[in-house]
Amino acid sequence: MFDPDYDLFLAIMEAGSISAAARSRGMSTAALSKRLVRLEERLSARLINRTTRRLALTPAGTDLYAALLPLRTSLKAAEERISGRHTLIRGPLRVSAPTSFGRMHVVPALPDFLARYPEIHLSIDLSDEFTDLLNGSYDLAIRIGARIGNGLVGHRLGGSLRVLCAAPSYLALTGEPMTLEDLGSHCLLGTATQLPWQLDGPEGTITYGGSSRVTTNSSEVVRELALGGCGIALRSLWDVTEALRHGALRRVLRQYQGSQEVGIYAVHAPTPTVPVRFKAFIDHLADHFRSNGSLD
Repeated sequence: MFDPDYDLFLAIMEAGSISAAARSRGMSTAALSKRLVRLEERLSARLINRTTRRLALTPAGTDLYAALLPLRTSLKAAEERISGRHTLIRGPLRVSAPTSFGRMHVVPALPDFLARYPEIHLSIDLSDEFTDLLNGSYDLAIRIGARIGNGLVGHRLGGSLRVLCAAPSYLALTGEPMTLEDLGSHCLLGTATQLPWQLDGPEGTITYGGSSRVTTNSSEVVRELALGGCGIALRSLWDVTEALRHGALRRVLRQYQGSQEVGIYAVHAPTPTVPVRFKAFIDHLADHFRSNGSLD
């Protein structure tokens, strides 16, 4: 059984405050504070520095937090295996996904998933901000990139071919670039973290520097600016296939594409055994993308 004081310590860190953790556990703030003090006395170490504005882990608290997270996950997985609950897929599942990809490709897969697993309590957040999977706030994150992050486990769901494209209205004004060097006289569009571009072409993999005409953290803003004729963007086919098909965007410099190392992954913190509700969601997404050709 997981030590109840350790469990409360994790609850405090995940809730962000003693009062919030106390509310979630149906306890008074004073009672939970006493339990924290008792744990610190037992370990002969201060775990959390308390201020009126925030909580901050001490070095000892950081070490304990890092040790407890995988231990709690392992214990939960062992309980499921031993008790036989692995045959019933249920419980909370907290998922994070990039805004545009989540809206276009993850959310459409959810109705069938929820119908198939009615006892899973799903929470899904769409955001282009980085999600820290090691702090316990989320169970799974959908990530698009060449790397999944140190200390994490990734399940590849598909590729993410990216192409250079622009609106016909933009190309009518500026002309179409014929060589990579021609991009120097064009307006480029990308999120704050996308440029410089990693491109695969006749010369192999190269890095093309440059800055975006508009600074933004949103990939959806980049797509809309490209559609509006503001410049050339490097966009995933899952994002712009329809626009290319209907002529709202045109590919340029077809001999170049985004690095083929980039893929779409379902990512989670390391566990001795992947919880069955994680696996159910990952397998469902993979089947959905494959049957719908969503990532072709």
